[in-house]
Amino acid sequence: MTKQVLALVAAVAIAVPAAAQDKDLTTRVEATLAQLAGPGTRFGIVVVDDQGRDVVAINPDARFIPASNTKMFTTATALTTMGDLTQPDTTGGAAVRLDGREVVLIGNGDARLSGADDCTVDCLTTLADAVAQKTRVVGDVIGDDTLLPDERWGPGMSWNNIPTRSGTATSALTMDDNELPVTVTPGAVGAVPKVELPAYYTVDNRLMTVAGSKNSVEFDRAPNGYELRLTGTIGADAKPDKLRVGIDDPARYAAWRFANLLKARGVKVTGTVGVRHRPLMPSDDPAIRGNAPPARPPLPPVLAKLTPPPLMDDMHLTMKVSQNLHAELFLRRSSLVAGSGSIADGQVAVRAMLAKAGVPRAAFDFSDGSGMSSYNRVAPRGAVIMLRWIATQPWGAAWRETLPVGGVDGTLAKRFGGTLLDHKLFAKTGTLNASAGLSGYMIAKSGRTLTFSTYANDIPPGVEATKAVDAALELIAAEN
Repeated sequence: MTKQVLALVAAVAIAVPAAAQDKDLTTRVEATLAQLAGPGTRFGIVVVDDQGRDVVAINPDARFIPASNTKMFTTATALTTMGDLTQPDTTGGAAVRLDGREVVLIGNGDARLSGADDCTVDCLTTLADAVAQKTRVVGDVIGDDTLLPDERWGPGMSWNNIPTRSGTATSALTMDDNELPVTVTPGAVGAVPKVELPAYYTVDNRLMTVAGSKNSVEFDRAPNGYELRLTGTIGADAKPDKLRVGIDDPARYAAWRFANLLKARGVKVTGTVGVRHRPLMPSDDPAIRGNAPPARPPLPPVLAKLTPPPLMDDMHLTMKVSQNLHAELFLRRSSLVAGSGSIADGQVAVRAMLAKAGVPRAAFDFSDGSGMSSYNRVAPRGAVIMLRWIATQPWGAAWRETLPVGGVDGTLAKRFGGTLLDHKLFAKTGTLNASAGLSGYMIAKSGRTLTFSTYANDIPPGVEATKAVDAALELIAAEN
């Protein structure tokens, strides 16, 4: 843990008298927003000092689409429910079981399983080696993700995101971020470019190579479909365009890849690739089943099981680069102690965490764990209350280390560089359609730490609302 973050913890958690603020600061912030964003955008901003007193408050209790600010709430919930996340993940690793000639690849919620041939940590090849050492002939290869109910997408996620890496499906059996790599290589001008990808999808290639070095490659796929349509152009002088395409049935894809790994090891696969899901049932909804956790059948013995690295490592990745799939798995796994692993049970855990933090119930509503849902709502005042509560928790400093740092890394690497807040702003970003969010902590000019939450919704086309927010935060930091 860095000295800077430790100082940040103390500054937020310990009350220190604040200097008097300029009475017109809020007015000047509003003028900055109006000048840089123009009309149309709806802003919500709350900035408080180290005693929790308002520095600036604009629409503090209005509710906004938070986008990936949702991940703050999800990861804080995981830290309150899942125990010590700094230890190896002994419960989440994928496993393999032999039922006669049937091979069952079992997902336990691990977000980091790798199917790469050169994998060294958390590797599907390790499980394939275990099967190859046990038998030389197998029947069907089954992908089993029944640990979690079959809820691949949260309510309110736009359908057009499903084919992309941002909207890939969530499953207890996840591999390679549930993304399929596609490489488009230009040909001669007027020729159809070459498309390379694993044989899991077929391709409808409608691309054309044109003169120059610019790319305009687009792709689409019907939900649960296996044909990828590629359209647009690629420049004859351009480098190969590398795409990442979402997968709708991750358990089936993992089983397909596992079957290929077995064949490569000389294991004869006489059956087919199949999948085993757990349909969403009324018992997965706590409002229907009541408070009693759902009963789970005992786990059958396995041939081999992986132990992934600590989940805190994954939380760093999730927050720094805003990884949607990993956030969704944090939400579902947060509910497994007392629930079914459903989205609804995950939201029960989120509400319990926010109740402990003292956040008013009217300040939030969530439909997923990543922020891809347009149904999510958060008031900036509620976010600030939670952020200040986090600062008092034993895991608060570790959680803050997962936040992107202005001008340094993650989704803030190209923001605040060379300003007063360079290396001094620690916050979660969020972008979704016409919405943007930024919430966290910043060290003001005086050296005191301010806690803040900002949201911009209904952003008109062409308006760069994030630049307006950044300028407003720089102004606030300079005045405190």
